[in-house]
Amino acid sequence: MPAPPPIRHCRNCGTAVVHRLPDDGDLRERAVCPACGTVHYQNPLNVVGTVPYLGDRVLLCKRNIEPRWGKWTLPAGFMELGETVADGARRETDEEAGAQIVIEGLFSIVDVVRVGQVHFFYRARLLSEVFDPGHETIEARLFSEDEIPWDEIAFHTVRDTLRRYFDDLRRGAGFGIHQFAVG
Repeated sequence: MPAPPPIRHCRNCGTAVVHRLPDDGDLRERAVCPACGTVHYQNPLNVVGTVPYLGDRVLLCKRNIEPRWGKWTLPAGFMELGETVADGARRETDEEAGAQIVIEGLFSIVDVVRVGQVHFFYRARLLSEVFDPGHETIEARLFSEDEIPWDEIAFHTVRDTLRRYFDDLRRGAGFGIHQFAVG
């Protein structure tokens, strides 16, 4: 997914914007409306999700949407206005997998600078092996580490989060919070 296109028109009044340094001392070039003075900002989007687990297995969802149709992923999606990061992760897990979970703690924060996103994954204990996937998911299934179709994982952020999860699980010393960036 490429970076969003630059803002061309003011969202308040529709006038064509000018890209320049704002008069407020900001040090970054912004889209500024010459008519009403509104400064428009483009900020990263938050993607929120979970690493749902039961014992030594994790729940993955086979995507029924693009991008990466038919590939496996953790349940995740864009955070909505009016919800916390954890609430968004819980909602996405319900929407994509129909899984009943208890959020346990933030596990990974992944910077995806190339596309202007930050991904947040929480560890989530599954309360049942019964899943009811929504329309975005072909199949929801539990996998042990050696069963995961690593070549069929949809996104680098998911693959790298899963690797760190299983590394922490093997060490048996608890789970940390992992922060990293992917290309």
